[in-house]
Amino acid sequence: MKKSKDNCTAMIVGKKATIDGSTIIARDEDGYGGINEKLFVVHEAKDYDEDYVSKYNGLKLHLKGHGCKWTATPTADASEGRWDEQGINEYNVAMSATETEATNARCLGHDPLVENGVDEDSMVYLVLPFVKSAREGVARLGKLIEKYGTGESNGIAFSDHDEVWYFETGAGHQWVAQRIPEDSYAICPNIMVIQDIDFDDHENFMYASTIRDFVEKNHLNPSTDGKWSFRDIFGTKAEADSYYNTPRTWYGQKLFNPSVEQDPLSQEMPFIRKPEKKIGVEDVEYFLSSHYNGTEYDPMGSFASGDDKEQKMFRSIALDRNQSSCILQIRNDVPKEMAAIQWVNFGFYAYSPYVPFYTNIDDTPLNYQKASHMVTPESSAYWLYKSLQVLIEPRYHQFIYQVDNFRDECQSYAVSRVSATDEKAREMSGKEQTKYLTAANAETAAHITAETKKLISDLTRQALNTSKFQFERGDNL
Repeated sequence: MKKSKDNCTAMIVGKKATIDGSTIIARDEDGYGGINEKLFVVHEAKDYDEDYVSKYNGLKLHLKGHGCKWTATPTADASEGRWDEQGINEYNVAMSATETEATNARCLGHDPLVENGVDEDSMVYLVLPFVKSAREGVARLGKLIEKYGTGESNGIAFSDHDEVWYFETGAGHQWVAQRIPEDSYAICPNIMVIQDIDFDDHENFMYASTIRDFVEKNHLNPSTDGKWSFRDIFGTKAEADSYYNTPRTWYGQKLFNPSVEQDPLSQEMPFIRKPEKKIGVEDVEYFLSSHYNGTEYDPMGSFASGDDKEQKMFRSIALDRNQSSCILQIRNDVPKEMAAIQWVNFGFYAYSPYVPFYTNIDDTPLNYQKASHMVTPESSAYWLYKSLQVLIEPRYHQFIYQVDNFRDECQSYAVSRVSATDEKAREMSGKEQTKYLTAANAETAAHITAETKKLISDLTRQALNTSKFQFERGDNL
């Protein structure tokens, strides 16, 4: 039985839309059940010559060629597949797979999903080690989808130092990809978002070799004016999308284009916008950790929020099923050997901090490599940050000011660490530099881990002093 993965939220930003000239692709990986133990690891370069078989859906193919070094955030329990999800390779190509979407019944009737196709569990492993640019990543995944098909409708993001792409699958073998303009950003919930395709603009669009004939032959384009919109042809536009998906786009565009008035239920919001101010990593963190903050739809129920019905109206970004959030940043103001940073947030994103990891490394901290079914916050970063959720949520209004201060302090520390590490790493090269960046990551993670443990200790003590089961001898006197 396949896992239900229709839970993630993604944001992608072109280099001229960011405050420092970085490209950014970022995604929250969520999962039903609230528990899906995650790791952060690095895979060394190697020569591949293997018969790959997916433990998730039985996909079989022969994988051959030289693969470079790459990072990933896999599921700890590999018995049901790899689920590498998000990472950056040694050529500074980033990949995030996937944003679960849905194809309408009409298109699926003509090209059904393929049960043992290339799905989310396998995509990163089959693509990221073998590409040297974002554009190559799009092309390689596209060829795999056309040859083997896919059992899911998904959105996949690619980036390098220059380009940012979003790739969507529709039906069993159809796909399109669009390059995000350098001065723009996009918000991607669990619906198809790419709109009009220009088949003659090969700099900014890529697509399946069969897709135009497929649509024309089967009379799938509902347009009356000749436009070719992937969203309109393949998307669902179901009533449920207006409550589960489009409000997340509305809130993201409200943050970055506050002058634009839109209806959170609208299914016609644009895929791509130019932000009114340039976007920093902290802005992406805020969006990916948000829950309609400052609006009547905030399920946390602040005193200024709406009524109970409004607070429960829309699917929040921060919610119980949060697992691993990554911001994949490729910088353009430092040497390429130190340009890639993977910001990792485990647990419930509104409570836990983002930790910056350089990806030109030999290893990751030990507590990021461990996560069993036992709850072990002392040795597992995943469980450490998941524990915050259990402690804070029942006392949200009591603790959130302190938690927000903690996250801000962690972010300030992280920024200072990146700045200091950059300065020292510039003086190094080759293996010496890689060794130094590996050690710097460990130091950064150790400090934030220690601060998190202090916070948990402090909040636990406060919670113990607020029990409802109290009675003093003078209470009835």
